[in-house]
Amino acid sequence: MGTLRALVLCCTLKPSPAPSSAELLGREVLAALADHDVDGELVRVVDHRVKFGVSTDEGDGDGWPAIRAKLMDAQILVVATPIWLGQPSSVCKMVLERLDAELSETDAEGRLSTYGKVATVAVVGNEDGAHHVTAEVLQALNDVGFTVAASAATYWVGEAMGGTDYRDAGPKPDTTGSATRTLANNAAHLAHLLAKQPYPAG
Repeated sequence: MGTLRALVLCCTLKPSPAPSSAELLGREVLAALADHDVDGELVRVVDHRVKFGVSTDEGDGDGWPAIRAKLMDAQILVVATPIWLGQPSSVCKMVLERLDAELSETDAEGRLSTYGKVATVAVVGNEDGAHHVTAEVLQALNDVGFTVAASAATYWVGEAMGGTDYRDAGPKPDTTGSATRTLANNAAHLAHLLAKQPYPAG
């Protein structure tokens, strides 16, 4: 098997260098993927001048085209987002809106440019909502051409009304850690298969 690429889009609201639990979980996913011949990098979206819109390039210094180029070079996408009011972060929603443009981007055989790319999600928060956020994000990514592997999500939520962040909660090898390893195993397996045998032309 050849080495594949993964891109983590960290959708925290906090610019660097502020600590981010979403970034921590995203980096843990990258570490787990590395065990399956997958290299990768993490981009904290809020650090870039990404404009609102639904095109591949909103012009005038838009930061999305550079991020999109990294996405096009990757076979696995990890969207790492916190939960706010039971919803994906506003940064995550902006990313999904920008990905709407992929519905118009096709290869020479008429397939969406995202075909063959595997989507996963990593969610952190201090209240319930991880399943809802996972459902929203994975459905949107599937709509724009990404393939979703079995058990393609990992998450951690703290006690309701609590103040403990994922980064402060200590080791979680049998819960979030187990889900992260399963995500990496299945996403890498599927991405390797799709790299060898792409979807047929429509």
